[in-house]
Amino acid sequence: MQLKIYIQTIQLHLINTHHEVLKWFDQPIEIKEFRPSDGGWTISEILEHISLTSHYLLILIQKGADKAIRNIHQLSIEELLKKESLTVKNMQRIGVHKAFDWIRPEHMEPSGDKSDIEIKELLIAQLNQCIQTLETLKNGEGLRYKTTMSVDNLGKINVYEYIYFLSQHAFRHIHQMEENRQEWKNKLAE
Repeated sequence: MQLKIYIQTIQLHLINTHHEVLKWFDQPIEIKEFRPSDGGWTISEILEHISLTSHYLLILIQKGADKAIRNIHQLSIEELLKKESLTVKNMQRIGVHKAFDWIRPEHMEPSGDKSDIEIKELLIAQLNQCIQTLETLKNGEGLRYKTTMSVDNLGKINVYEYIYFLSQHAFRHIHQMEENRQEWKNKLAE
């Protein structure tokens, strides 16, 4: 895959995923506050969790982007492009709800401290930050720095992959919110 297409693929996934996530704020309050029978999170809690996780991922993404721009390892983009497999296929499983066990840190659990408007504004700002980072790293600089990702044993991933991971994480929760809405509809029909 060419670098430009690789970056565009990640950006497109990011935009489409956030477009879908943001639609959930328009759901009626009774759907957003419905707690599924398994005791899982409400849609409002899921939305808050997405924003919290994105917040912490963006800290790592920004640190990685800064190091990549400074080229702390003195790596040539041309040489990296010869060695790197520019694909996102190995990370698509991240976006599949219940594809594997995922133990989240306590600081990424929803607290209910923020309103829907605040969470929506955070998600929009986070999307914009990701897009800006991709623009800043548009010439392949994001390949220059890798960070270990323990989730699903991904290992070392570059800055672009970290952004794609953030997007796949949000995508994963779209399915969870759809399950909640369907269970709410089924209970209503009983």
